[in-house]
Amino acid sequence: MDGILIVNKPKGLTSRDVVNILNKKFHTKKIGHTGTLDPMATGVLVCLIGKYTKLSNVITSDKKEYEASFDLGYLTDTLDNEGIKTNTNDKECSEEEIKRAVDSFKKSYMQEVPKYSAVKINGKKLYEYARNNEDINLPKREVTIYDIEYLGNNSFKCLVSKGTYIRSLIRDIGLTLNTYATMTSLKRTKQGTFDIKDSYTLEEIENDKYKLINAEDIFNTITLNKDEYIRASNGVKLKFDIKDDIVCLKYKENNVCLYKKDGDYYKMLLKF
Repeated sequence: MDGILIVNKPKGLTSRDVVNILNKKFHTKKIGHTGTLDPMATGVLVCLIGKYTKLSNVITSDKKEYEASFDLGYLTDTLDNEGIKTNTNDKECSEEEIKRAVDSFKKSYMQEVPKYSAVKINGKKLYEYARNNEDINLPKREVTIYDIEYLGNNSFKCLVSKGTYIRSLIRDIGLTLNTYATMTSLKRTKQGTFDIKDSYTLEEIENDKYKLINAEDIFNTITLNKDEYIRASNGVKLKFDIKDDIVCLKYKENNVCLYKKDGDYYKMLLKF
């Protein structure tokens, strides 16, 4: 079995838990995903099955969309409401003040990563330092908030660059308000072109109520003649008058391979 499956990850499971469930369902260990979600997060988890695991770097998008909510007045060590409170503040903020603070983050800025994260420093993951109560300077990385909209009731939706931590964004919104802010929920609604409306729950997948996405669904597809098919099957470079970076090559009813632009020609990326 080969293809892309968009899972609507439930709260309480790690991304690895989801992959393990899919391993058992499809009787294969060749399953991966293109972007980890924390256990408390829900939503779009793009899972690659079979030969499609080789496409992880190809289809991993730089843009992700989320919906999130938060509490004001306290901060935790994990920056979400499942952690231990470390700071409190009784400052009250109006809806207009919160909206202005949220709106102000439509920008690029240097974001400090959470100490409970898998970012590595000196070969060791940050959460390992945190669990051992070891102090370490947390790195900052430039992130871009392409769009952000306050939805009211301490919630917002946003479109962000790869590597953005929403719980860190919420912490920073709180600091802008001269108080503390802690994430209470997080849902990924889109990753690249993959939308939550095209996702399936684990229950639906278990009951075979799902559809795999194939290469021809996401890449420009060219139907080959017999001579081109023979050449493509042997990995020979081909020339097409198109501008796409990646193209799906098809012969009759079957996908043959993916070719990637290489100068004036296209060369083999993946053979099905």
